[in-house]
Amino acid sequence: MSASLSYARSRAALRASARISVELLLVLVMTAVALWLLGQMWSVVWPLIVGLLLTTLTWPAARFLRRRGWPPALAASLVTVLFLVLAAAVVALIAVPVASQSGELTDRIVDGVHKVRDWAAGPPLNVEDAQISGAVDSAVERFQKSAGSVVGTVVSGVSAVVDGLVTAVLALFLMFFFLKDGPRFLPWLARQLPGRLAVDVPTVASRTWDTLGSFVRSQAAVGLLDAVFIGIGLWVVGVPLVLPLAVLTFVSAFVPIVGALFAGFVAVLIALVSNGLTDALIVLAIILAVQQLEGNVFQPMIQSRGLGLHAAVILLAVTLGGSLAGVVGSLLAVPVAAMIAVFWNYLREQLSEPTEEPGTQEPQTDGAVPS
Repeated sequence: MSASLSYARSRAALRASARISVELLLVLVMTAVALWLLGQMWSVVWPLIVGLLLTTLTWPAARFLRRRGWPPALAASLVTVLFLVLAAAVVALIAVPVASQSGELTDRIVDGVHKVRDWAAGPPLNVEDAQISGAVDSAVERFQKSAGSVVGTVVSGVSAVVDGLVTAVLALFLMFFFLKDGPRFLPWLARQLPGRLAVDVPTVASRTWDTLGSFVRSQAAVGLLDAVFIGIGLWVVGVPLVLPLAVLTFVSAFVPIVGALFAGFVAVLIALVSNGLTDALIVLAIILAVQQLEGNVFQPMIQSRGLGLHAAVILLAVTLGGSLAGVVGSLLAVPVAAMIAVFWNYLREQLSEPTEEPGTQEPQTDGAVPS
């Protein structure tokens, strides 16, 4: 005989489900409000994030000088100036080769387009020249009709460049102050918070800082090794724009998985346009070999403290960040996911019940008093 459902238990389960649903809904509403406020303050938040990322990269040098007796302001000033000089040198090294080889690369691209056109005109496609010309004329006509939007795009691009310069200047100033006064932040924060928050918030902030610093520095080291090996391979093959491609490889290392694919695609494309199919296949083989060396040797050696995130989680985070916020979202996706993991692990630690080790309980005496 089958047992009938209990009315009291069913009602209790429904009430519990309704209560949990309402609480989750409130959490989602508060999260949406927080994200909306973050978007409204993005002009201030973005330089703050960039400043923190730069600080995690330059803090070991400042800490080294401070431990040698340098005053905090002097150590921060020297590290900031050296960082500016290094950044200016990198920009100059990129701009000069690109400017000197841009004409040649453009000619190679045009030749590549003609080769593709000739290939399309032959079997098996057999596309006629009239069809190709019609497609080109249609594209030109659409471009002329959208001239106004093109001008607007150029204006918005100039505005983006100006915003980028402002962000860079603010981030550098913030980096200087973080390098100078960073160790005093957590004690100050603990004094401002009441009760339990004075312990929880500084602890989570300290763990988040350690995780973020480990990620940035390890990705920088791995990206540098990738850039050096791939750059040497491109130079041996004779691909143009070796230095810009090496720098692109280094920068793209901060977007795990997706960044490596993008940098490799650009390098193979330039090799195909400039040197032909054989050299492009050689470049593809070099990039695959370096990526295998990175995944199996470089990262296990350098990333002594991993992020604790599965590769699938990283890929999904990068995809979601890119769809929500473009390039900025792709750059910030993995650090944000790592910080969420840090917060979640700390929350689990606080909510978990302590487990008693065997043999630690007091023996039952049944009321007898030991002599």
